[in-house]
Amino acid sequence: MKISREGIALIKKWEGCRLMAYQDSAGVWTIGYGTTTAAGLGTIKAGMTISQQQADDWLVAALVKYEAAVSRALTRSPSQSQFDAFVSLCYNIGEGAFSRSTAVKLFNAGDVLGAADAFLLWRKAGGKVLQGLVNRRQDERALFLAGKSNAVPTPLPVAKPGLWARFWAWLKGN
Repeated sequence: MKISREGIALIKKWEGCRLMAYQDSAGVWTIGYGTTTAAGLGTIKAGMTISQQQADDWLVAALVKYEAAVSRALTRSPSQSQFDAFVSLCYNIGEGAFSRSTAVKLFNAGDVLGAADAFLLWRKAGGKVLQGLVNRRQDERALFLAGKSNAVPTPLPVAKPGLWARFWAWLKGN
């Protein structure tokens, strides 16, 4: 499966594009559309600059990697909007964290609403809750739920009470 234009637009909206390397809120060197060394496209370091074309090319190359990571982690077939939201989350938190995430575990177990709510758990960088991440996760959650009904999902400011209870019950097989 490939990310749609809507999914790419969401990533671009929240990552922004900077052509000079900078340290993100967690201190990781970043350039372009949130590209870090972890994307496997080269070492990002202080003083580095790239062109807009290179930023666009790196985004496309990184998306291939994160699309594959999402496809490997999921044992159920997602809708296009679910896949797009998962790729955005994976792009932001990395392959390892994504594959171990509650969102993936709940989705694979068939708990779509629980998986959507689990996006909201990923709101910290450097140990601090960041409003930008809270807002991004609400957008990802809304995209994830798009197409599930005609109702517009209401973004939640934090995970719903009971999410952890449902998760632990799922882990125990109850």
